[in-house]
Amino acid sequence: MSEKNITGKVIVITGASSGLGEAAARHLAALGACVALGARRRDRIEALADDIARAGGQALAVPTDVTRCADVQRLVDAAVQRFGRIDVIINNAGVMPHSPLDRIKVADWERMIDVNIKGVLYGIAAALPHMQRQKGGHIINVSSVAGHLVRPGGAVYAATKHAVRVISEGLRQEVKPWNIRSTIVSPGMVNTELADSITEPDMAEAARKNYAAIAISADAFARAVAYAIAEPSDVDVNEILFRPTRQEF
Repeated sequence: MSEKNITGKVIVITGASSGLGEAAARHLAALGACVALGARRRDRIEALADDIARAGGQALAVPTDVTRCADVQRLVDAAVQRFGRIDVIINNAGVMPHSPLDRIKVADWERMIDVNIKGVLYGIAAALPHMQRQKGGHIINVSSVAGHLVRPGGAVYAATKHAVRVISEGLRQEVKPWNIRSTIVSPGMVNTELADSITEPDMAEAARKNYAAIAISADAFARAVAYAIAEPSDVDVNEILFRPTRQEF
């Protein structure tokens, strides 16, 4: 990996208050990127930005709810105003409230659609015009192993993550005239707070046991996105699928 291709890049990250987003922010900042952190939890992203600054990096914290298009636009515009451009957006924010369909958890279904699909679209909408003007950029959308496989209890979550892959492939084909790259990252079980979004007690307990047994560090995600970003501008890494070695599905 060539760190010189990351140094100085302006990278916007949603869902940056914990898990995948936090790990990516710390890793990319340590490699010399300027990071703009978006999440609902202001205290978390401000503390993270302070940590990065103390370590000699550059970070901006902007409270962001990805279910609000205006919030995501404000995050991206703040990054451009502070750092002069946007080179990468990582549309990472996500929720995973698993439940069997016959429990009719409509509010959970709507939340997954709002965060996992609309949040990605809002990120694209905010970043794409800037990247078109620049004639370059990189959009990284976070899907999941569930974007490839469906298991009982996870139908709606899997549907949202399949949607991320479909949207990303359409984007890949459309942005060629502006030299914009696109990457789908599909993690398996990674040690994050994602399972905490499960509202059904039995499903939550099962997920916690599975994650405790085999989940890997969020640093694996950070390295994956760094790899895709660090490739030369004429190399478009379109999809990365990774799991714990012990994960069967």
